Amino acid sequence: MAVRDDDPVALREHPDFPESQAPAPRANADLLGNAEAERSLAQAAADGTLAGAWLIGGPEGIGKATLAYRLARHLLAGGGNDLFGGAADTLAIDEAEPAFARVAGGSHGDLLTVELGLNKQGKKRTEIVVEDIRRLEPFFRQSAGEGGWRIAVIDGADLMNRNAANAALKLIEEPPRQSLVILVSHTPAKLLPTIRSRCRKLNLRPLKDEQAAVLLERFLPDMAEEDRLPLARLSGGSPGRAMRLEQMGGLDLYREIMALMADAPHMDPAALHALADRLGRSGQAPACRTALDFLSAWLAGLVRYASRPDTPLNTVVTGEEALISRFAARGNLEHWVDVWEKITRLRDRADSLNLDRKQVVLAVFGAVEAAVRT
Repeated sequence: MAVRDDDPVALREHPDFPESQAPAPRANADLLGNAEAERSLAQAAADGTLAGAWLIGGPEGIGKATLAYRLARHLLAGGGNDLFGGAADTLAIDEAEPAFARVAGGSHGDLLTVELGLNKQGKKRTEIVVEDIRRLEPFFRQSAGEGGWRIAVIDGADLMNRNAANAALKLIEEPPRQSLVILVSHTPAKLLPTIRSRCRKLNLRPLKDEQAAVLLERFLPDMAEEDRLPLARLSGGSPGRAMRLEQMGGLDLYREIMALMADAPHMDPAALHALADRLGRSGQAPACRTALDFLSAWLAGLVRYASRPDTPLNTVVTGEEALISRFAARGNLEHWVDVWEKITRLRDRADSLNLDRKQVVLAVFGAVEAAVRT
């Protein structure tokens, strides 16, 4: 049975954690925090108005693929064929159903998944290519093996290159009878406008902080209790991102950044250079990117606060509200927008131009110090 959205104590596995700690989306029995989206799909399946193509969007790590496979299991088990008594509030099926195990194991003949594949060197591609999408053409030409639905899930649809996207568009424009294409996308805006216009859209929301914190308690029982809610907030309600941040020491990194910011415009030079040295080392590119993302997001929150001081602040560490208030008082809105844009450009150039990460970190904190001093 699916767990209730409003009962964080009852929450079970979330699909976007590593496989060793949570089931993969295709094997996950529960959907968390997005019951309204599930109901809309269940209602469409029950009354026979299910569109041939759906676009499920939202931030990474919140259960989009889980919902896609949940719908697929429901249909492949007979949902939408009047075998479920017209129930229109859930897509859940019993885990003992054969369809559940076959979808979980990737062995259901009427379900095909497209995701990032491997290149000729055996390395994972950075985009979905046209050959991946062309697998769908012969798949949909065949009749359903069990007389029901033929379903394709394109997981990471925004990673399709131009040729792959055009091939997917052709399929969506001329869908075979009783076929379904489900596109899962972190950033639907990257998709072709024509693809977006031909799909029914569902946008999933991040989980509540308390829900994500309960999941962290389940999967990281050794984590200090007082760290769970701050990490959930830092992840923006994405349990998948929270897990990745925990694995790389993200909460400690954020606290270190806030400690430096609290001393602005007189940051400790030794502490600042120690951080820049660490983030500039070989193998620390993900940590450096995360640190720059933290700063960019924090300054974006500062801009929102400067424009509307009554905006609620989703702070992570003690004293952060006072720090935001102090920074906002040191400049007008235009001033902080300029600082945010400068730092965001530095962050993006560090990736695209392969700049010296240590110098980028020093430049970013230098820009903050100069802004507060001014």
